[in-house]
Amino acid sequence: MAQDSTDWNSDDDFFQIDNYQSTPPSSPPAAAAAPSSDELFATLIDMGFSPENIARAIEEHGPNADTLVLIDAISKYSVNCEASSSKSKTIDHFLAMGFEEEKVIKAIHEHGEDNIEEIANALLISSPVSDDAKVDAAPVIKEEDDFEWSEGDDEKYADFFSSDDERVPNSSPENGNQLRSLKNMGFSELEASLAIERCGKDVSVGDLADFICAAQIAREFDEFHADPEEQKPTVKKRRMESRRESRSSADDEPLRLPNPMIGFGVPNEPGLITQRSLPAIAERAPFFYYENVALAPKGVWDTISRHLYDVPPEFVDSKYICAAARKRGYVHNLPISGRYQVQPPPKYTISEAFPLTKKWWPSWDKRTKLNCILTVNASAQLTNRIRHALEAHPGEPPESAKKYVIDQCKKWNLVWVGKNKAAPLEPDEMETLLGFPRNHTRGGGMSRTERLKSLGNSFQVDTVAYHLSVLKPLFPFGINVLSLFTGIGGAEVALHRLQIPMKTVVSVEISAVNRNILKDFWEQTNQKGDLIEFEDVQDLSNEKIVELMKRFGGFDLVIGGSPCNNLAGGNRVSRSGLEGEQSSLFFEYCRILEVVRETTRKMGRS
Repeated sequence: MAQDSTDWNSDDDFFQIDNYQSTPPSSPPAAAAAPSSDELFATLIDMGFSPENIARAIEEHGPNADTLVLIDAISKYSVNCEASSSKSKTIDHFLAMGFEEEKVIKAIHEHGEDNIEEIANALLISSPVSDDAKVDAAPVIKEEDDFEWSEGDDEKYADFFSSDDERVPNSSPENGNQLRSLKNMGFSELEASLAIERCGKDVSVGDLADFICAAQIAREFDEFHADPEEQKPTVKKRRMESRRESRSSADDEPLRLPNPMIGFGVPNEPGLITQRSLPAIAERAPFFYYENVALAPKGVWDTISRHLYDVPPEFVDSKYICAAARKRGYVHNLPISGRYQVQPPPKYTISEAFPLTKKWWPSWDKRTKLNCILTVNASAQLTNRIRHALEAHPGEPPESAKKYVIDQCKKWNLVWVGKNKAAPLEPDEMETLLGFPRNHTRGGGMSRTERLKSLGNSFQVDTVAYHLSVLKPLFPFGINVLSLFTGIGGAEVALHRLQIPMKTVVSVEISAVNRNILKDFWEQTNQKGDLIEFEDVQDLSNEKIVELMKRFGGFDLVIGGSPCNNLAGGNRVSRSGLEGEQSSLFFEYCRILEVVRETTRKMGRS
């Protein structure tokens, strides 16, 4: 339920994503703003350059120097430093594979001599390698740059993309249009310059756009890809995390979450809790329901709870309810006794959700659950690489190939659609997993990219419906809802599926395409109540809230989840918690809720 065009994925399982931008802004900026020195320094740090060399380059060339000039200078420092020492076995290893010595030394300096996978990945990105070499290296390469950024159905970028696999026209090095094309897509000049530097000038605009999107969300996967309930951090991961500590505050530590993450109980698991004590102040009308990503920085959920009348969060991973993971925290004052599962119940495993995949599912792929629904998909190049890796071994593949394939399948939520054919989920399949009606986000001028983004940031409807089910006996004649950060209408779909009549829904959602989706749903399901849509929570004044309440007799439920941009584990530049520009909109939820509560008291509603 993002409040701006920045795309922050929802969350969880295999890499606990707490969202990073994966698509460009819906409207390209008139002019790309020059990066600040802090932003530039942070970006160069995240590229792997040492603070000493960055500072040296900035001192030598000035803080306003071109980004590529600084990168060239830092690279020269690195090469000179490494070249003066004797060659290591790692250097010899990659030299024997045919990579250039200078690039090998640079990659080792950036990633450390022990990080063979990262070195190989960097070299493959920066060096033209034959298809055979890519296949041979496949079992050990960690793909973090395989993204399907756009589709031919996206009119906005039709000039740049004609299909998944075609090269982009007018993007050859001769015409020199890469930088301008990327800026026209909405990427910043800094992002475009870094992509060209890392990938080379002889690649297409499409591949450069893929690389930028990958860089923007790659770190999301560090947390999402390791389920804390099933895995312990490896030595390598601990080493990487210790490196980050020097530039991350102690507040970046995630809150310790319950195991299993089932809140007060879920339909398919034992341990149901039916009673809890709420602070007296939280028992006042109306009901409220607030949602956000579970793995937020340390202290965030304490702050959220404190501002929502000291109600402790209920943490639930939707993998205990449906076939896909989604780790969320919910703060609410709803009753917890009498919950029931919405009908028809969600499919609980991958094979139940997608029975046609069973024919092709390898016996060595033991997955029964998918990971969190992402806002981006794996590229055709990655799925082709998986196919080649499997076809290279008649019969059952070796363990190294299995590991590579399984890692990619988990990372990208790939399913089996043919022999050796793994494919990403289609938007309509994501709708099914998230509990929305088929074609909920289809058509109406919405591109495939926008569908992925909106679905990735939505509620898991079955989970929310399970919590809201207690409202049905309380409001047999209908309910008035104030829906903040509405997104694609997860709360409204949940209430509709529960057959709770919606007398009035006042929806606040900044995305025009999302507002259209809710409006279409309202009309297609023949809702009898009133739907009133606003664009921005910051423009919903206290006076307007009071006016709406007097007009409709008050609100029975205030529901929503504010943007998690600055709470995201992948955001190493502005992970500033609830003080961040977007995530601070949580306090708008609190402001609006308090106005509703006070007005409800004055109206004498209980």
